Amino acid sequence: MNLPSQPYLEQFSLAGKTVLVTGAARDIGLEIARAMAGSGAHVILNGRNAQTLASAVQSLTAQGLSASALAFDVTDKAAVKDAFAHIAKEHAGLDVLVNNAGVRNRKPLLEFSDDDIVAMLETNLIAGYTLSREAARLMVPNKRGRLITVTSIAGQIARSGDAVYTGAKAGLTGMMRALAAEYGPLGITSNAIAPGGVATEANAAAIADPRINAHFATRTPLGRWAQPAEIAGAAVFLASNAASYVNGHVLYVDGGMSIAM
Repeated sequence: MNLPSQPYLEQFSLAGKTVLVTGAARDIGLEIARAMAGSGAHVILNGRNAQTLASAVQSLTAQGLSASALAFDVTDKAAVKDAFAHIAKEHAGLDVLVNNAGVRNRKPLLEFSDDDIVAMLETNLIAGYTLSREAARLMVPNKRGRLITVTSIAGQIARSGDAVYTGAKAGLTGMMRALAAEYGPLGITSNAIAPGGVATEANAAAIADPRINAHFATRTPLGRWAQPAEIAGAAVFLASNAASYVNGHVLYVDGGMSIAM
């Protein structure tokens, strides 16, 4: 089998690009950051814990990759604006935003307080708007950029005891499509990645539960949970020139769960 020529493969290169990945201290966010940096980009890793973030950056730079840390809470509006001002000053702009930060709180709606609901929506939905807006401020003058949102198959299909998370992810999908229409004419694409069941820290309890594990094994055609690194290739594709005409699309990386009965 002949491999594609190098000029074609270069369409997937992110050399010279500056990328911000939120929620990048571990799991999916860290693997997306690793893949982006491995494709040539300078990646800015975001998280709330500066120490954990520094360790994540060290794991990338030890591999010879270009990465730096920018610790802030995505729900802190002033901190978000300060962070993007820093990016503009230090990096002269931003090429790619990966909205990945999120929290999970699985329980019935009747067990959620008003504050619980607001906290979930602040991180999982509202932050997507504020981050995308500030990224767009940097991208619009250059008439190019990539807005990538990590949603979930929960944005399309639902299960009991997960209403707030499901609603937030569906909202992110709607936001992504609206931004695709709004910023497409300005050369900025907006797309989403919807993972299925991924072996992350947030899912550790579910993976350890034999009943839930068996459900995922039978519900997913590939018969297993994804590893975080298996989500990263989709992000590289959407950030690259190879995806120059992909706009307003949800790329499901779910082992086939969303299409199986």
